[in-house]
Amino acid sequence: MAIRPNQMKALMSAGKLATSFNINRWRSVDAAEIARAAGYEWLFIDLEHGAVSEDLAGQIAMTAMALGVTPIARVGTDQFYQAARVLDAGAQGIVFPHVDDAARAKQAAMATKYPPLGSRSLTSPLAQAEFGNVADPASMATLNKETLTIVMIETQQGLDNVDAIARVVGIDALLIGTNDLAADLGMPGKLGDDKIAAAYQKVGKACKTAGKFFGMGGVYSKELIQRYLKTGVQFMLGGGDVGFVIEAAKARREMIRSVT
Repeated sequence: MAIRPNQMKALMSAGKLATSFNINRWRSVDAAEIARAAGYEWLFIDLEHGAVSEDLAGQIAMTAMALGVTPIARVGTDQFYQAARVLDAGAQGIVFPHVDDAARAKQAAMATKYPPLGSRSLTSPLAQAEFGNVADPASMATLNKETLTIVMIETQQGLDNVDAIARVVGIDALLIGTNDLAADLGMPGKLGDDKIAAAYQKVGKACKTAGKFFGMGGVYSKELIQRYLKTGVQFMLGGGDVGFVIEAAKARREMIRSVT
């Protein structure tokens, strides 16, 4: 059975940075093609904070995958059932927010990996398998390999437990939610604080030791991106649909004002 490769994972494995186009409110599958045209390697389809439904997430995911842009969906806190549904709909990975300990990380792995790594329920046909049947050991093993299970570190508790979280079998990557982490540490908005820098060092080290991918979320200033990339970050959130529109719209309006 042909299983579509996870292009984001392949890119990171080759030592290259993978940057996302975030989908929060866009309600059309052309978001995937726009992301590709703009040079982004993966889609961050946000079901935690965005207005995207599971149905639309699946449609966008299937379109993105066909274009070579890896679709990764973030679900709500502890939404393990939702994660399985979105994977069945076409996503190639799941981001779980607020994973504070190894037990919760284990639940995330169980929900997104087929046996023997997890307990994800089998269904066919799957878009990731070119709509073929995957109820055989080889297909299940390949899908486990090509499905990214990503957990977010967003609290002091998560930082305290990061080494144990990183060691959980079936977890592929850790992603720092920088804004929530700063808020939990009592300094919302201070993304350049030394405590945040120390957190990047700590999570980066845990990922390197455990052989997991390391991600950065919520950091959009050039200075801080450059600073935290040096800690070993391999994938990052690049910005969202609404933010892109507002930024470009303001720039265009200012340009028009400057010549009138």
